Amino acid sequence: MFSSSTEEVGDTSECGQTWGASPTDQTRPNDTTSYGPASASSGSSHQGLEEGSTSSSHGPSLPRVASGQFHQSFRSGRINSSILASTSDSSSLRSHAGTPKLRRTPGFAGVTGTHPARTPLTDHTATSCSSATTTSGASVIVAVVEGRGLARGEIGMASLNLKCPELILSQFADTGTYAKVITKIHILVPLEILMPDTASEKGKGTKLFSLITENFPGVAFTAIQRKYFNERKGLEYIQQLCAPEFGTVLMEVQAKYYCLAAAAALLKYLEFIQNSVYAGKSLKVSFKGSEQTAMIDSTSAVNLELVVNNRDHKSEHTLLGVLNHTKTPGGARRLRSNILEPLVDVDTINIRLDTIQELLRDEELFFGLKNAIAHFLDIDQLLSVLVQIPKQETVQVAEAKITHVIQLKHTLDLVPQLRTVLKNCNTALLKAYVTSLEDNRFDVILEQIKTVINEDVTYLKGSLNMRTQKCYAVRPDINEFLDIARRAYTEIVDDIAGLVSQMAEKYGLPMRTSYSTARGFFIQMKLEGGVFPEGKLPSAFIKVTKHKNNYSFTIADLMKMNDRCDEALREIFHMSYVVICQLLNTIHQHIHCLYKLSDAVSMLDMLLSLANVCTISDYVRPEFTDTLAIKQGRHPILERMVGQQPVSNNSYISECSNFVIITGPNMSGKSTYLKQVALCQIMAQIGSFVPAEYAAFRIADQIFTRIGVDDDFETNSSTFMLEMKEISYIIHNVSDRSLIIIDELGRGTSAEEGIGICHSVCEFLLSLKAFTLFATHFLELCTLESLYPNAENQHMEVQHTRSGDTGAESVVYTYLLNRGCSEESHYGLRAAEMTAIPSNIIQEAKMIASKVSQQLLAKHQSDPGTQRQRAVYKLATRLLQTARNSRLDRDSLRMYLKGLKKQYEAELLAAGQPASMDTEEE
Repeated sequence: MFSSSTEEVGDTSECGQTWGASPTDQTRPNDTTSYGPASASSGSSHQGLEEGSTSSSHGPSLPRVASGQFHQSFRSGRINSSILASTSDSSSLRSHAGTPKLRRTPGFAGVTGTHPARTPLTDHTATSCSSATTTSGASVIVAVVEGRGLARGEIGMASLNLKCPELILSQFADTGTYAKVITKIHILVPLEILMPDTASEKGKGTKLFSLITENFPGVAFTAIQRKYFNERKGLEYIQQLCAPEFGTVLMEVQAKYYCLAAAAALLKYLEFIQNSVYAGKSLKVSFKGSEQTAMIDSTSAVNLELVVNNRDHKSEHTLLGVLNHTKTPGGARRLRSNILEPLVDVDTINIRLDTIQELLRDEELFFGLKNAIAHFLDIDQLLSVLVQIPKQETVQVAEAKITHVIQLKHTLDLVPQLRTVLKNCNTALLKAYVTSLEDNRFDVILEQIKTVINEDVTYLKGSLNMRTQKCYAVRPDINEFLDIARRAYTEIVDDIAGLVSQMAEKYGLPMRTSYSTARGFFIQMKLEGGVFPEGKLPSAFIKVTKHKNNYSFTIADLMKMNDRCDEALREIFHMSYVVICQLLNTIHQHIHCLYKLSDAVSMLDMLLSLANVCTISDYVRPEFTDTLAIKQGRHPILERMVGQQPVSNNSYISECSNFVIITGPNMSGKSTYLKQVALCQIMAQIGSFVPAEYAAFRIADQIFTRIGVDDDFETNSSTFMLEMKEISYIIHNVSDRSLIIIDELGRGTSAEEGIGICHSVCEFLLSLKAFTLFATHFLELCTLESLYPNAENQHMEVQHTRSGDTGAESVVYTYLLNRGCSEESHYGLRAAEMTAIPSNIIQEAKMIASKVSQQLLAKHQSDPGTQRQRAVYKLATRLLQTARNSRLDRDSLRMYLKGLKKQYEAELLAAGQPASMDTEEE
């Protein structure tokens, strides 16, 4: 292993850089300088995947493959310049500038100025790190195009994560197209959205354009000339770039014209902003239709706090925070994606559950796999840079490529350990991953790397350590001039150490050699007492900084040696890069096995995380039937927050009672219970165990929520208007397999109108087979149970206590859910009594409320005919469910059916009907 004894010092001037983003780019969001390679004064270069470190080597570029020219012009406003001119593959580039909420968009021609070309994977990092741009960490670019004329409403989408070389294609043409597109974009968290200029303001703005600009005000928008959205060109791109193992996608997308058109524009655009092209047959291309996962709209994701806490965006009190114990970035991304898009295929879910169950039963497998996974880097990010071929060769590109090969060697060295851990597994999914990891191409790539790269070279954290590793990465005797350059570099480093020793002896001070990315080699010392022997700092010491008793400085001779050291490094990286490029050309032929490794590591990491949650809390494996049945279910986020088990509740929704009306006082726990059911449903559908004693779920294809909101001043929308928009969305997109959560509908208008709207919405939902939980303060809605056999009343129970001293009555919230309508009357007035409202006003309000309640009480009674219909309906649906799902033996089934008969006869007697089933026509 190559290492250095020189002390390394972290750079306090740099802000958590990754992917070679220049400190200048990150700390000056208003800087109009193009995000090109760092100049000699910026003290930054590309380090690939190495976090928090940059190179100290700068200077002139290596010989260029293609010249890079940038055009700096954009029109003001939120929408970037349209790309209007035609181009060829060898056309030059335009630069981006880091102005707040607006990035300069590259054009395809019309060059007006010449600037250093952008190196791959530089600008998107600088942009995403800047506080002036979109969501921190965003790295996905999305292209969207909509059909015209009769094809209006048919939408194609292509997206590519700059940190993951997977091109994802989607096409939408069914009910709720616009809503699905917006939801999909929300899930992707885009850095930039591309659309044809004909859809933007130039084309007077289409509905899709309006929705995108309304929903994503902080995301950079780029309008591109329509001709670049070419489905024929898109198909050619995919044929050229798609790795052979993913070639079946061509069959899926060859008739999906709009997603192919979006892919054409996206890939052409990426070629220019990256200043690189993807190697042939190196990309993973996949087609993902909306029917493959459950849809959770962005409003519901916010209401349920799936990935972001509504009170504190940095808080981990979210479903993602509860479940996320991943060790790799890929595992965390996969978990987030699954939470926002749960599975709908029961077989796939059960395969995941089987795997988690094995991990929980086999302690050696659990901890062995956890330890093996923890050492992996971000394989997706590594793949992304390996498959790109830069158009321009610079020192920074050369250094980054050397880093990537070292990281690839580190990753492949971990595969044998992963194989060993999984060799005795039993479940189907783990066996499948064992098979994929036994692919001999892993060994082929590693052998190819070892013929070029020193075996002692490994991935180390820290800029000086990695600089040394990169310097000696290529084996000796491969390039004679490289060996000479490395000897020169070693001599210079030794001379620096000797110079510092001489200075320490000369001045009698405890000096030591240190290194940082920004300063290179410099001198440090700690002076006890804080006083120099002669009372002042020697004049030869320059660029002095002081922190307490620690001094950092340099001298003129050391600065000259640093320059010589950088020049030697440039020569080393240049000659190493030539060898590395030849190696990468051979690696590209086996790139598919690295995609398999990435998939295996991220999935195993996610499943380990889900298994880890079960070791912290008491979770149970869910089943999948035609009913939603949860015994003693708990709220997963609340359980994490309070540090102890919250009050648990039972839940039961079936086809015979698929509409549950929940009443109860304020603060009794209605909203918490509603969210608890939805969160458990999502957990089950991603393949996680759930917080309950028993849980069974019906697969939901969509999850909708309507939870109380305040006025939205930005859009000039009142509470009531926001309610109506959300209900309208649900009504137009709901299906019989949906799960609907509605909390406090109609509270933003008068009581009469609120009750009327609630009643109408309830009747519409009662006509469907969707599972609905409807929490309300309108007790008038409880009459629906007497009108519809599939409606059921439940309430949150409270207890009343009276003080023995003062006789004052108080309310105790039990947070327990029980059958029937809430018997609490005037609980709003009870809350008002706790305020400073005068008692005479409260008493008069109670009198009026009592009279109104007495008038409504008579309407709650059900007639015998309705009760009989309810009993018949429930019996019929339970028999159907038994026929579809029962796994009971004959004797147990006979006992169950006798129980159904007794329950049915009891309900008939309660309705004043004959108790014998023999008299029933049904």
